[in-house]
Amino acid sequence: MKPVLKSNKLANVCYDIRGPVLQQAKQMEDEGHKIIKLNIGNLASFGFDSPEEIQLDMIRNLPNAAGYSDSKGIFSARKAVMHYTQQKHIKGVTLEDIYIGNGVSELIVMAMNALLNEGDEVLVPAPDYPLWTAAVSLSSGTPRHYLCDEENEWLPDLDDIRAKITPKTRAIVVINPNNPTGALYPDSMLLEIIAIAREHGLIIYADEVYDKVLYDGRTHTAIASLADDVLMLSFNGLSKNYRSCGYRAGWMVVSGDLRDARDYIEGLEMLASMRLCANVPGQYGIQTALGGYQSIDDLVAPSGRMCRQRDLAHELITAIPGVTCVKPKATLYMFPRLDPKMYPIKNDQDFIAELLKEERVLLVQGTGFNWPHPDHFRLVFLPHEDDLREAVARIARFLEGYRKRASIV
Repeated sequence: MKPVLKSNKLANVCYDIRGPVLQQAKQMEDEGHKIIKLNIGNLASFGFDSPEEIQLDMIRNLPNAAGYSDSKGIFSARKAVMHYTQQKHIKGVTLEDIYIGNGVSELIVMAMNALLNEGDEVLVPAPDYPLWTAAVSLSSGTPRHYLCDEENEWLPDLDDIRAKITPKTRAIVVINPNNPTGALYPDSMLLEIIAIAREHGLIIYADEVYDKVLYDGRTHTAIASLADDVLMLSFNGLSKNYRSCGYRAGWMVVSGDLRDARDYIEGLEMLASMRLCANVPGQYGIQTALGGYQSIDDLVAPSGRMCRQRDLAHELITAIPGVTCVKPKATLYMFPRLDPKMYPIKNDQDFIAELLKEERVLLVQGTGFNWPHPDHFRLVFLPHEDDLREAVARIARFLEGYRKRASIV
């Protein structure tokens, strides 16, 4: 029998958040080692529980959740999302414009599958949440990465966006608040991106899944609220704002100018029908989440656990020689930079694997987020304070040894 090979469509697909180094970590755990995992924003693993009222509503509705729902989702969930779009000042959204999915991840892939033909290009930020790049590639498209500027608080480089547009460009992805950098985009930046999309006839895909994980009293503007003459698809869900990653309940909202998008929308509806429906128990948590007490506000307040751990992690990581970091305004992550003169890293995946082996700390390398240089890593600041201090102390110890080895060479 001939070797069974994976599809060529997977050639440019990677998801290093759960990649090769994680497999090494699992093997080490099987051998009895305790690993401090700072690689993934899985809130339940760090003691962030989903709101009890969401859990109770899901339990109470389990008898009603055994059958398929409408392919776009149950009425109560979509109605709640529609009301949320009104709170975010997005105009004209109806129930038919809302799709419930098995988390945002499924909907991102669905949106790309419905749009792209071979050779079509999508502008994706660098660094990005890597599922976006993977979804474009898996859908036979070509991701074109526009740079975000670290010296400008990780805001998109508008000139680089313009330079990357070609006749094959179909859309631009905006991740705001941004994973992995923690950047939050001001309205002026969003309006500039809209102007570019309008000029070139591009669709805007807005990943806004962290729109409530905001620090220092900041507020988030939904990009779809700033224009109704550009086609936009906005993505959000329960995973982060409501600490409910495992419930797999997300939504996609189509808004703006739909007149020339009817064929594309037909494709979305076809794909939604093909997967039958999103998991129904998780859908029953959406109305309660959006309409109930927003406990995330307590967590991100100055005295809240998320905010305190962000401040601590930033203080500790930037105290390490040669490490700088733009302090995140939002999300659960920061994206520190290692001075290349002090840390001449050639392969950052090997660097992260070496850190894991020596210090039992698991991070994700910057190139895993499609950053073009091996000089960054993403740090999840969700562990309790003692674990966070221990983790950064281990990172500091490893980096000290790396500096000494580099100076000897």
